[in-house]
Amino acid sequence: MSSRSFLSITTHRERHHTTSQIVAPTIQIYEQGAATFLKRWGSRRKRPPALLLDSLARLPKQSSILDLGCGGGQDARFIHGKGFRVIGMDLTTAFLRAAQGTAPSVPLVLADMRDVPFRDESFDAVWAAACLMHLPKPEAALVLKRLSRIVRSGGLLAATVTYGTQSCILTDGWMPGRYFARWQKAELARVVEQSGWKIDLLRVVSNQERKGRWLNLIARRDG
Repeated sequence: MSSRSFLSITTHRERHHTTSQIVAPTIQIYEQGAATFLKRWGSRRKRPPALLLDSLARLPKQSSILDLGCGGGQDARFIHGKGFRVIGMDLTTAFLRAAQGTAPSVPLVLADMRDVPFRDESFDAVWAAACLMHLPKPEAALVLKRLSRIVRSGGLLAATVTYGTQSCILTDGWMPGRYFARWQKAELARVVEQSGWKIDLLRVVSNQERKGRWLNLIARRDG
């Protein structure tokens, strides 16, 4: 594993006291279970997600991409290997330490996606796989608005969120204690468009990269 350190960004978490009881336990579960999570996820991941391939095909080479919620760095490594400039960001320290070994050439940032620490128009695209659904929907809507500002005009957002109607904290199964917001298709479309994006693709998929039903989204920054 690389001995280099990642950049830690101190954010104003006191502004999020109303959601800390949901988000903080989820992060704690990932910190404590990082080794188990990464081992299981690494054994299942044999190829890059189809949505990621579709997204990269829509971008010029050398485009700058933020891998939001980068986890153990598998996608960031793939993005970098395809000739794109990528920064990985996550709020789970254990994941970023793993990503240092998985993607040693990728800059990594420890930060809260509710306070994305980048200037406006810093990126050409954001890849947000299975991370936004860990936020309550009002917070996710605010993050989507912020992401539209850090992406350049015409830039791309690709994201996956859990599909359904019952948002909840898992009480059983694998790694209980994590919060999952489940979205309906029309509901997500409305929030995305109100956040400054134009939708290119939005569809429900089943048991592709992860078990269950998910919404796959590709959108462009409006204007």
